[in-house]
Amino acid sequence: MTPLYQVSDSPAVVSKKYFSRRELMPSQNSSVWQIQSGSVRTMTYLDDGTIVTLGIWGAGDIVGSALSTIEPHIIECLSAVEAVALPLDRQNKMVEALAAHVEQAEELMVIRSYRTVDSMLLKLLGWLAKRFGRTVDNGQLIDLRLTNQDVAEILCSTRVTVSRVLTQFEDQGIIQRLPLHRIVLCNQETLRRAG
Repeated sequence: MTPLYQVSDSPAVVSKKYFSRRELMPSQNSSVWQIQSGSVRTMTYLDDGTIVTLGIWGAGDIVGSALSTIEPHIIECLSAVEAVALPLDRQNKMVEALAAHVEQAEELMVIRSYRTVDSMLLKLLGWLAKRFGRTVDNGQLIDLRLTNQDVAEILCSTRVTVSRVLTQFEDQGIIQRLPLHRIVLCNQETLRRAG
C-alpha cells in the first residue's frame, strides 16, 4: 500500500522544528506537520471573533492547512512541540480523499459553532448550495431531500425551531421551498452572506 505522505530521506526535505507553548506553527499548502512530541490545537474564528477549535492533536498526528479549506486555519501549540515538516504528495488519491473528509467535517463544525439557529441554518444552506446546488432562474437549487428533522439533527436543534426559521426565511424572500423538501436559496447576496 502506498503511504499517505511521501517523505524523502533527504535531511533537506524533512526538517525537525521546535515550538514553544502558545506559539503558532506556520502552515503551507505544500506541506504538513507531523507532531513528534507535545500537543497542538487547530482552530479558526468566526466573523464575530468567536474561536472554534477544530481539533486537538498529539504525537504521531498530522496537521496543516493543506488538509483544510477553513480560513484562517491556525495551529497553536498547547505545550512545547517537536514536529517534522513533511512535503505533501497531492498526487496521491488517498490524500485527496482524506483531505476532502476532513474539510467537510471542519466546515460542518464551524457552521454548528454559530450562536443562533438562524445563523447556523443560513450558513448550512449556503454550504449545501455550494456543494450540492445547481443554478436555476431564481437562485441555487439545493436538490437534496432533507426533512426539517434531518436539518435539525445536523444543527443539534429541534424540528420545530428549524421549521420556524425556514418559514421566516421564506417570508423574507431568502429561500423558496419546493415539493419533496427541496429548497432554492434565492439570490447572490444571500449566497455571499451564507458562504
